[in-house]
Amino acid sequence: MTAPLDVLVVGAGPTGLALATQLRAYATPFRVVDRSLDRVRESRAPAIQPRTLEMLAGFGVTDELVDRGNASVRLHLHFPGRVLHVPVFDVGCVDTPYPFLLFLPQSETEAVLTAGLAARDVTVERGTELVSAEPEGEYVTCRLRTGEGSEETVRARYVVGCDGAHSTVRDQAGIAFEGHAYPQTFLLADLEVDGLETGAAHTFMTASGLLFFFPLGTPATWRMIAMYPPGAPPDEVTLDLLQQIADDWTADRLTLRDAVWMTSFRIHNRGATHYRKGPFFLAGDAAHIHSPAGGQGMNTGIQDALNLGWKLAHVCRGAAPEELLETYQAERAPVGHRVRRLTDRAFTVGTSSHPALRLARRRLAPRFAPLFLRATGPRARLFRTVSELGIHYRRGPLSTTGPTPPGRGPRAGDRLPDVPRGLQQRTAGPGYDLLLAGSWPEIPSLHDLVGVHRLGTESPWSGATHALVRPDGYVGYVAGGTDLTGLHTYLDRWLPGPRT
Repeated sequence: MTAPLDVLVVGAGPTGLALATQLRAYATPFRVVDRSLDRVRESRAPAIQPRTLEMLAGFGVTDELVDRGNASVRLHLHFPGRVLHVPVFDVGCVDTPYPFLLFLPQSETEAVLTAGLAARDVTVERGTELVSAEPEGEYVTCRLRTGEGSEETVRARYVVGCDGAHSTVRDQAGIAFEGHAYPQTFLLADLEVDGLETGAAHTFMTASGLLFFFPLGTPATWRMIAMYPPGAPPDEVTLDLLQQIADDWTADRLTLRDAVWMTSFRIHNRGATHYRKGPFFLAGDAAHIHSPAGGQGMNTGIQDALNLGWKLAHVCRGAAPEELLETYQAERAPVGHRVRRLTDRAFTVGTSSHPALRLARRRLAPRFAPLFLRATGPRARLFRTVSELGIHYRRGPLSTTGPTPPGRGPRAGDRLPDVPRGLQQRTAGPGYDLLLAGSWPEIPSLHDLVGVHRLGTESPWSGATHALVRPDGYVGYVAGGTDLTGLHTYLDRWLPGPRT
C-alpha cells in the first residue's frame, strides 16, 4: 500500500482538473484519477464565463484559454420575420479584466488544464476507476482498478467526487441525488453549416421551441442544439433529421454537412442533498445537474472546485481548523440551488408546449425583446447573473464585517472587483491578501499565508479601510479605520496555524 494521500480527486473533467490545479499550487499531496482512457474530444460545454476566467488566472492558464477561444462572438436572435443583434456583455462589466463570454470547446479547456498540470509534474491517471471507498479511522480506504484489471488500495484523508452525474463517490458516501428529468429529448451535433453568419451565436425562437448554433472552431465550426421534433421516429440521430429541423424551424436556407459528432440526450434537474458527508465531498455534476441554459454547468463546477481546494489545502497542512471544510456546503449549495432554479425557469419558457408559452415565444418575444435590449439596467443585472460575477457569500460563515465598515465598495462575502485595474492580478495565487486602503502606519507581520498590499487612494473603498481577501478572490473580512483587532480575531478563528 502506498503512503497515505491528503486528497483523492475522482474525475478529471474540468471540475477535477481545476481542483487538482489548486491543490498542486499548495503542494498538497493528492492524486487525480478518471475511468476514461482519454479526455473528451467532443465540444460539450462550449463557453467559459468571466468569473471562471478570473478565478483561474492565478494558476497561469487563463491567458492560454483566451488565446485558444473566441471572445468576440455576437448574439443574433432570430424571430419570425426579424433578427435582433444583441450586444453581449457591453454593460455591467467594467470591473472585470474579462468582459466577454469566451467560446471554447470543453475538449480545449481540458487540454489547457491538463497541460498546466503536466508542466507542474502532475499526471492525470486515466483508465483508473474508483471501485470502493470505506472510511476507516482518519483515512478513507479506496480501491482503484485500472483498465487492465489490476487493483490498488490507497488511503486518503479526503475523497472528492468530480465524477459526474453518475458519481461513484456520491454512491459510496450514501448521498441522495434528488430531482427530475425533463420530458423532452434533445439533439446535439458538431458540424458545418452553410448559410449562417460567422462570428455570431444564433438562437432561433419558434413556437415549437429553441434551436441554437454556437461557433466552435474545433472539432467543427458549429455546435447545434435542438429539441427532438414531435412525432419524429426515435431512431439514431442522422444528418437528414438535423437538416429537417433546420428547414422547419428557420426561414434561412441552411445546409448542414460534415458532422463529426451527433447524439441525443435527456436533460435532468437534480441536486445532491449534501455537498459533504464526512471525508467525502462532491463538486460539479456530481453535486448538481441542470439544463445548459446560460452556460452555467461547467463554470459552476469549476468554481465549486476552486472554493473547496484551498480549504482542503489549509486544513491538510494544519493551518486551518476542520471547521473550515464545513463552509464549502454552506457557500456552494445555495449557489447550486440558484443555478438549478434559474436554468429551470429559462428552460421551461424556451421549451414548454403550453399554449401560452408557445404564443409568448412566437408573438410576444419579438415585440418586447427590443425594449429589453434598450434597458441597460436590466441587461446589466442579467449579465452579472449569467457571467457569475454576481455570486457572493455575504451570509456565509466566512464573511465578517468589522467596525465602521466603508459606505461603498465590496462587502464581506463579495467578489473582489478588478478596481483599480490589475488588483485581481496582485492578489492572485495561494494565500490570503490584506488590502490597506487610504493612509496607514507600519503594521507587524501577520501570518506566512497573508500577503499585505497598500492601495493608498486607488482602492475599491473610500477612506482608511482594511479588507482580507480569501484565496478564491472573495472578501472575507472588511472594516474601516486602522484598528486591526477584529482582523486578528478573524485570523485566530480561520487561520490559527503556524505563523511567521
